[in-house]
Amino acid sequence: MLKFYHAPWSRSSSILWLIEELGIDYELVHVDIRAEGGVPEDYRRIQPNKKVPAIEYNGVVVTERPAITIFLADTFPEAGLAPALTDPDRGPYLSMIVYLASVLDPCITMHAKGYTSYESNDHAFGLFDDMVAYLERVLSERPYAAGNRFTAADVQLASSLQFTMNIIGILPKKPVFQEYLDRIGERPAAVRASQKDAEMAAHVPALQEFFAQMNK
Repeated sequence: MLKFYHAPWSRSSSILWLIEELGIDYELVHVDIRAEGGVPEDYRRIQPNKKVPAIEYNGVVVTERPAITIFLADTFPEAGLAPALTDPDRGPYLSMIVYLASVLDPCITMHAKGYTSYESNDHAFGLFDDMVAYLERVLSERPYAAGNRFTAADVQLASSLQFTMNIIGILPKKPVFQEYLDRIGERPAAVRASQKDAEMAAHVPALQEFFAQMNK
């Protein structure tokens, strides 16, 4: 059985959605990344930086969202979430999955912290505006992340756009982004994952404090 190391309301929430899309049995291991004192040191044997997500399958540990996404979608092909190796969509599919973690994520983080005065060549991930323009162009050219159908790349792209645009408000509200999210819609797997995340979050002390502050 698949073992999934997860913290609610974190970057690993997109992997929870993906696993629900796959429709497979799994054991969810809660890693409290917000615990006072931090995550126990022995978790480094699973994830070297004590981060989530991580998975363990048939004795093999896989970390990092792009790797986990590709690994799971290829391991369970019956779900139809990964273009075949010979499919022309395979290249755009892999590119988008990696792009979101290696370019969008750091661009968003830098922007959120106010680090916006740098040249493109200063960092491997390039400029925030270039990232926004690229995603806008891609979603203007095709309905989904890799082509004309929903794939595991869309789990990552939709999760990223929803969080960065509609929750933390860093990504600009481009009509093409919202149209894409509307196309994705309320997928049953996404709803199940969101419900499970909310149930877990309700029992995390740090998040309980957050909820209490929000309700004042």
